[in-house]
Amino acid sequence: MILPIVAYGDPVLKQKCKEIPKDYKNLKELISNMFETMYGALGVGLAAPQIGLPIRLFLVDTTPFAEDENLTEEERNKIKDFRETFINAKILKEEGDEWSFNEGCLSIPDVREDVFRKPSITIDYLDENFEKQVKTFDGLIARVIQHEYDHIEGILFTDKLSSLKKRLIKGKLTNISKGKINIDYKMRFPDLKKKR
Repeated sequence: MILPIVAYGDPVLKQKCKEIPKDYKNLKELISNMFETMYGALGVGLAAPQIGLPIRLFLVDTTPFAEDENLTEEERNKIKDFRETFINAKILKEEGDEWSFNEGCLSIPDVREDVFRKPSITIDYLDENFEKQVKTFDGLIARVIQHEYDHIEGILFTDKLSSLKKRLIKGKLTNISKGKINIDYKMRFPDLKKKR
């Protein structure tokens, strides 16, 4: 089932998320729905807060990046079949010299900006079978994981921009929060009247 993606401005996107137990209600179904939602919106990652749930769950599928002809054959092979579910994740290490990459977000459509991140991460998490994993990732896979991990920490990629860049995109962000945007996937916009 395709779920509506929560738009910029909704408080759930700024919440630090809670861990979930193994018996979390309908977890397998939720993960399946999240993958379907992500694919329906042509995304490469989706975090639970983006569908309105403040829990430590996100998923990643970097396959679409394998079409990028700017990548080496080795990089394309590494990302073409990478699909993973991350539950109760904790980044243990971020290493290397930061590099810039143009990022976007399904909750912030039509806004793309260069974001600096470390190229290598080690992360402790539970997979979709609730089995403990501790793995090191690098390159684009690490970047997508960091972006989604930020979501469960209540951080958006726009939070990492300079104050000048933030001022330049302020109008776009306001329009997104008000639902003044054309998109081809289901979204849920914040009820701005409640905030007053």
